[in-house]
Amino acid sequence: MSSGARLAATLSQLRRRWLGRVIVVDPRPVAAAAPYTYFLPSENELLALAPGDLVQVTLRSDPPGSRWDAERLWFTVLTTDRDQLHAALETAPDDLPQLRSGQRLTFPRGAVIDIVWRDDRVPRPPSAPPRRGYWARCLVDDCVLNGRSKVHYLYRETPDMAEPDDRYEDSGWRLRGSDPAVADDERRGLAPCYVALGAVLNRDDSWLPLIDAGIGSAFVRNARGGYDAVHGPDPIVPPNAQQ
Repeated sequence: MSSGARLAATLSQLRRRWLGRVIVVDPRPVAAAAPYTYFLPSENELLALAPGDLVQVTLRSDPPGSRWDAERLWFTVLTTDRDQLHAALETAPDDLPQLRSGQRLTFPRGAVIDIVWRDDRVPRPPSAPPRRGYWARCLVDDCVLNGRSKVHYLYRETPDMAEPDDRYEDSGWRLRGSDPAVADDERRGLAPCYVALGAVLNRDDSWLPLIDAGIGSAFVRNARGGYDAVHGPDPIVPPNAQQ
């Protein structure tokens, strides 16, 4: 970095530190847009928060930083006041010069994205509602993952894409878009993506009732928006591609 660039970066940091502000991000719109991959504490858990509990909150800088759009930081709850939490920062921010460890901040309960309960709290915190995770991987056309097509054909084959050090297994699901959308992907050089099932469900969950179907299952979308089972000598080949 040149001396001029270093000076500009230093001045920017000083400007943000003395004149900038910190914005508490409301996570609920993100959770609503990604219900299968982004989970928030339940209302009962938020209402049970008390002094000594640790909470994680997403903060954004105004003006923005050069490294991150936002940071997730941990706070210790000091006091509560109806919908508000008064808390002290526990983790050092990476690119939020307006904040320092120990600094106090007030934010709504609804801003909390994660909780670590104090070990000795009485009464014990409410249990988290059961949630099924959809982290196993699948192969999906780009047009489906990016919302340009619904899932039009899906089949489940013997998983064969996972690597030994992968955190999540291959589910075996292969999810295809409509013929025009897949053809558009091919023209644009957009290859299928290997992602979590939940990432696909966030875009189109119409096939969710089929997700536990066994290996060898295949389904095609019908005119009503549901799915019909495909039977035949080669259910892995989409029906309109069979000769």
